[in-house]
Parts: sequence; structure tokens; C-alpha cells
Amino acid sequence: MSHISTVSATVATLEVPGARLHYEVRGEGPLVVLVGAPMHAVSFAPAADLLAADHTVLTTDPRGINRSPVDDPDQDSTPQLRADDLSRLLAHLDAGPAAVFGSSGGAVSALALAIAHPEQVHTVIAHEHPCFALLEDREQLDAGVEDMIATYLAGDVVGAWAKFMAQAGIVLPEGALEAMFGGERDPQEVADERRWFAHEMRATIRWQPDIAALRDGPVRVVVGIGEESAGQFCDRTSRALAAALGIEPTMFPGDHTGFADDPERFAIRLREVLRENRAAAPGAR
Repeated sequence: MSHISTVSATVATLEVPGARLHYEVRGEGPLVVLVGAPMHAVSFAPAADLLAADHTVLTTDPRGINRSPVDDPDQDSTPQLRADDLSRLLAHLDAGPAAVFGSSGGAVSALALAIAHPEQVHTVIAHEHPCFALLEDREQLDAGVEDMIATYLAGDVVGAWAKFMAQAGIVLPEGALEAMFGGERDPQEVADERRWFAHEMRATIRWQPDIAALRDGPVRVVVGIGEESAGQFCDRTSRALAAALGIEPTMFPGDHTGFADDPERFAIRLREVLRENRAAAPGAR
């Protein structure tokens, strides 16, 4: 994804146990964190540029992804580890408590952060988290995850992604998978993809949220869903979480990657949600 930033960003590295985290800071104002997993800072740059007009925006590459190398390449990336990484970044910046927008695996990282380090966060916006623990067909879904991982590790990349998209409920045009994953590819993209399948997917998608801690804790939790994601896997998981927490889902433009596909519309909506929840979060500054 190419993006020429129009906003100056402070780019730095933070040493954390077992990894060196690449992070970027833009803008000035209340702190908002934009985080994915395995998506990295580049995916959030367009939205970060827009939000930087009235926010301090932190983006980062999760451990083991892109510019955040790990000491042990075989270490699994768990939501708890990534939450601790975010906690250390927030402590290093000393600019919180923060609002944290996490998408996909990043939503799991953000929820784990709210449970483990609630004093550093006033609001978590969990956009399309992929955890299936609250779904009735979780055993069938878990078997599907094992099958797609085995397919990938056996060398059938396109086949693994076909199984991934089928389980996710995402329909692509004919030939799209071959075009995306079948030809000559960027080595870093391939390395990140392999890490996701081999060392990140299981722990992320199997994570079981502590509903009581999220429902009764001090952090405001918003469950975000893309308007175009109806019927997809992450629509189901997100609605299940919202129901367990006793809240209504909050709709965002686009689908699972709306923040990257249409950052202008997404930033407008995210700014609205941040404003609404900031007004109700007296601990925020």
C-alpha cells in the first residue's frame, strides 16, 4: 500500500523484552492509538494523517511484523504480549490515558490492554475482532483454522488464503487470490504473512475475552463493525461480543479494512466516536 504522508511524523524504536518496536507519532492533542495485527503502521498512515489535525496519533508495527524485529522468530505473538508492548509504548510517551482503536487482531490487542492495563486507557474501540470463543460453532471454526494453517505451512499459499476467505465470509472476484498471492511478492510481506499463519493466528483468534473485566472495568469499550461486513465472520464475532457486554455495536464505513480503503470517511466517523466517548470519559485528557 503506497501512501505519501503529508504530516510530519516522529519515527522511533522502543526496546521491549524480546523485541524492538517501530512506532510513529503524529499531531498534537488527545492521544489516540491506531493498531492492527498483523497489519502494521503503514496501513494506518492515511487515517493517522487525517486524525493528526486534532489528535496525537500513535501507530506501530506489532512485534515480529515489518520493522519490529523479535529476538526469537519462533515465539508466538499473543494478545497479552502485544498488550504489554502497547503498555510500554504508552508509558514511554507519557501522554495517556489513551483512546485505542484496534482493528482485527489489533482489536484483540486493544481489548487485552484494557484488561491488563486499564489505567492507561480510557476507551477501546474494538473494530472487527476475530475471536470466536463466544460463537456456538467455535469448534468447527477452530478446525477450519488448523486446516488453513496446515495448508499454508505445506506450501499452498493460495489454497490457504482461499480457505481463510471462505471462513471469513469474504467473496473475492474470480482470479483475485491468484493475483494477490500467487505471483512474485515482496519478501517482507511474505515473511509477515508466514508469521501470521505460523505464530500469530491461533493465539489471536482463540483468545477468550474476560467479559466481566471488560463490562465492569473502568475502560469504555466500543465494538465497531463495518457497514459492508454484514454476515461476515468478524460481523458475527463482533455482534457476539457486543451482546455479551450489553452494548449496541457502533457502525463504521466500509468493511474489514475500511480504515485503509476509505480513510477520509473512516476518519470522520472515528473522530465522531472519539468525541462521543471522550465526553463520557472524565479521566481522559
